[in-house]
Amino acid sequence: MKKRKILASILSIALVGAIFTGCGSKDNDEPDTGDTPVESPADDAEKEPEPEADDGDELVVYCPHNAEVINPIVKEFGERTGIKVDIVAAGTGELLKRVESESDNPLGDVMWGGGAESLDSFKEYFSPYKTSEDSHIPDNFKDEDNYWTGFSALPMVIMYNKNLVKEDEVPKTWKDLTDPKYKGKIAYAEPGKSGSSYTTLVTMLEARKEDGDDGWDFIREFIANLDGKIIESSSGVYVGVADGEYSLGLTLEEAAMRYVNEGAEVGIVYPEDGTSAVPDGIAVIKGAKNQANAEKFVDFVTGKDVQEIVVKDFSRRSIRDDMDAPEGLGSIEDIKLVDYDFAWAAGNKEEVLDKWKDIVVGK
Repeated sequence: MKKRKILASILSIALVGAIFTGCGSKDNDEPDTGDTPVESPADDAEKEPEPEADDGDELVVYCPHNAEVINPIVKEFGERTGIKVDIVAAGTGELLKRVESESDNPLGDVMWGGGAESLDSFKEYFSPYKTSEDSHIPDNFKDEDNYWTGFSALPMVIMYNKNLVKEDEVPKTWKDLTDPKYKGKIAYAEPGKSGSSYTTLVTMLEARKEDGDDGWDFIREFIANLDGKIIESSSGVYVGVADGEYSLGLTLEEAAMRYVNEGAEVGIVYPEDGTSAVPDGIAVIKGAKNQANAEKFVDFVTGKDVQEIVVKDFSRRSIRDDMDAPEGLGSIEDIKLVDYDFAWAAGNKEEVLDKWKDIVVGK
């Protein structure tokens, strides 16, 4: 993909709105905002009819990514293929429930975004598809039966505001988040609405399982230190830390690095007791009306051209084995990672979230 073409796509971002059905203007981060207004193709019945694209030239993508990721990629895909893309934007949890509720009559074709374990827990609503880029994607970044494929690798980090946290007091571990000095000063999104927060929850359970009750003793302390402050959407985490509303925040590496690269007074920590690098993914919705186009889109976003943009422009780690880490980031091999069990995280999601809710309400 020629760099100047991508730059032109970004500069022409205002024009992209014409092909978007539901992408709001607010900063709606990837896997996870839960409050973006959603508009589905069915909603168009009450609107002035628009000229329809020729049969076979349409694609409906459900996506929790923020607009700066969506816009240039979708615009380039449309220009290359002539396919008209409609985006329905919302949080990961909301979109997956939508996929489930529409299973008898799918209105979407692709689910693009959301943590791999979140997609894995809904895999019965996806069609297996092995992308043409499969040989360049390691096994830990794709489903063994091809129900989902990774889009980018996303380590979970602790983000901190340098004006509020002294350098010698920067937390080094998840356990440090239970220090009373941080009570009410930690930004964390509701894990039932935010895919990245659910990943972080499971990561902390694994990292602190020796604390007792398979990590839940630590989670009880952590929840107590949140002091009732649980954010509704993941975008509120990094925005809250950058704006100085919170001292610390639990978020994705790429979200925090956007602020670091822009010169904001923030820093990031990879917890020494272990973090995770779960990929967000992409999947073809079962019964998709535009399945061939959906498969083309999967091939496109996992291809080297787009993955170069993922690394260079979005500071995300590629899921391909032929790409380097983003500038300013070390090798993922230098980060201590927990033994993150995708199958367990997906298969026990309802139980984990129920236990989380019980602790939050004091049960």
